[in-house]
Amino acid sequence: MPRASAGPVPVVVMGLGFIGQEIARAAQLSPEVELIGAVDANPQLVGRPLAEVLGGPGPKVKVVSSLEAAVGRRKGAVLLHATGSRLEQVMEQLLDALKLGLPVVSTCEELAFPFLKYPEMAEKLERAAQAAGVAVLGTGVNPGFVMDRLVAVAGQACGPVRHATVTRVVDARTRREALQRKVGAGLSEDEFFALVDKDQMGHVGLVESAALCALGLGMDCDDFEEEIVPVFAEEDILDGAFPVKKGRVAGIFQSAVGLEEGQERVRLELTIAVGADNPGDRIEIESDPKLVLEIRGGVPGDRATANTLVNAAPRVTAAEAGLLTVLELPAGR
Repeated sequence: MPRASAGPVPVVVMGLGFIGQEIARAAQLSPEVELIGAVDANPQLVGRPLAEVLGGPGPKVKVVSSLEAAVGRRKGAVLLHATGSRLEQVMEQLLDALKLGLPVVSTCEELAFPFLKYPEMAEKLERAAQAAGVAVLGTGVNPGFVMDRLVAVAGQACGPVRHATVTRVVDARTRREALQRKVGAGLSEDEFFALVDKDQMGHVGLVESAALCALGLGMDCDDFEEEIVPVFAEEDILDGAFPVKKGRVAGIFQSAVGLEEGQERVRLELTIAVGADNPGDRIEIESDPKLVLEIRGGVPGDRATANTLVNAAPRVTAAEAGLLTVLELPAGR
């Protein structure tokens, strides 16, 4: 896939939460992009210099509330979007960007493979992107890399794949407090399942990863199942962002399974818990030859997510118009 231009690609960051700020920092370090603007709906951030928000060096731009104002008259800009995990929550933002003719790279987990749960919204985005002549992509570490794209790349060295298992274990103590609370650390079992019932607990995007993994390995899965259960603290954990008492929830164990005519073909298992043992990523592909890949300690989620967005920006400017998945990006830079 050729680069669209020889110079750095101008980018605008939308959403200046923790991940959005990481994206802004990563953009400043990349020779392939130029950070020209920042957008956030928080009135406490609007009008402040971006460097002040980041707490360090930054481009001489101020945070604005309008994407149109952030882009100005600059041509060829890409939106790096980080405002939400649920497609319904961010749909209008994505459509607004496409109306302005901006390619979009988003952290929205459900955008990584929206055809599974939201075919009508996926079709709407496809039409809008085609009309604008630009690409829109959902990516990150998971979904977007460890449990799907990396598996698909490894599968290029295999014959027909019989089964794939991907496990990811994250010690939440190494991540921000918001993530520790997001996986239920400190809750009782009843509190945990009450949030599960409200669809407010767990990692968003695991089923999307399973669908991408299956597609990338040439499997035709016709059904997907997902399960989430709590991981309990076996002793008091005092070195996280806040104390977690023995017997309380320390995090989640979540699985997504892809089935083909009732037979399991793909299994993804994700543990995110305060004090989780043996953090790391493992990919096991049953084929000829069989492949086993391990990343000791695992891919660092927050910083790597920011890098995946920044590195994708030049690629989407050169991509065909439409709603893409990470499987359509080049494997290298």
